[in-house]
Amino acid sequence: MFGLKFGGKSKKGIGIEITSEKVNLVQLRRKGPSSYKLVTYGSIELPEGTVEEGRILDPVALGEIIRSLLSEKKVKIKQVATALPGRETVSRLIRLPAEIPDVELREMVLNQEASLYLPFPREDADVDYQKLGTALDDDGIERIEILMVATPKEVTDSYINALEIAQLKVDIVEISSFSLIRAMKNELSRFSTLAEAVAIVDIEYESTEITVAVDGVPQFSRTFPIGTVQIQNAQLRAINLPPRQTTDMEMLSSTNVPVQSMDTAALGGGNSPGDAAIMRVVGDLSDELRRSIDFYTSQSPGSDVVQLLIAGPGACIGQLNEFFSQRLGIAAMAVDPLTAVGVTVDGEIPIQERMALSVVLGLGLREV
Repeated sequence: MFGLKFGGKSKKGIGIEITSEKVNLVQLRRKGPSSYKLVTYGSIELPEGTVEEGRILDPVALGEIIRSLLSEKKVKIKQVATALPGRETVSRLIRLPAEIPDVELREMVLNQEASLYLPFPREDADVDYQKLGTALDDDGIERIEILMVATPKEVTDSYINALEIAQLKVDIVEISSFSLIRAMKNELSRFSTLAEAVAIVDIEYESTEITVAVDGVPQFSRTFPIGTVQIQNAQLRAINLPPRQTTDMEMLSSTNVPVQSMDTAALGGGNSPGDAAIMRVVGDLSDELRRSIDFYTSQSPGSDVVQLLIAGPGACIGQLNEFFSQRLGIAAMAVDPLTAVGVTVDGEIPIQERMALSVVLGLGLREV
């Protein structure tokens, strides 16, 4: 059920992204070789306890909510692509001798190799793989590079179950980072050498996932529990207001990270209690990004991270790209996914909503 290819057979369907806070829906129509029309876009908030940390706790309730969104948007199409969060998946790049026959290779990857990397029993996992290409190793042996991905069956089944309750037919389940890479394809194409790695930083509601890609292929990913809710609630507590379970996106989009001074005093204090609280959380986030990037570069000599692409709901935070650039010493930019993909829209979609569409647009591209 995993869709590991970045292209694919043309078909008509919709993309649905399920997060802990909401469900996003997108239907695209191709206009040209690299341009699209947004046919349908919808979003609906989820009751607390429906989905937590990537796990669907109430698939029946979620299925009914998705069905109500489809009804509201008058969507009749039944084919759907969806994505699992990175925290629930395992992905590895594997290199094996290129002369292995395809049948033997499949058995080796799905069973022998998978068993080496999975933190859960092989029989409890859904595993798939994609061949990427061949290259000579240091010993002159031609090896094929394979991207293997796995997730617990109970997680995959819960997503499929919820969508089937919504009376949809699931034809693709992939990892959210793959959807992001597809949506960022045009941005990533500017960096096409093995020495240039790009880090996609997806700041979601309750977590952030960093994915390092080289020539459009994911090499490393890591998820940590800092998201827009933590940033928002740190600010609320600092001004003596109660925390919220969901993110106020208008409040978030009007937030600016103080970057005018990066000295010790500014980092410790900020211009107000709210500023100081934001600085602490995004400072912790940048520290996690630094550790992740340092780990990647230590494992991949000669491949430096030269660009950060900021995506997800948190990308609408003002001056966050400048903050990351200063703290990490790497060029950073927030990516408007509609512009990056080449999607035209009737009317206006607020910036805080646009920035949250990267994953679901990547899924929509699978179904054009």
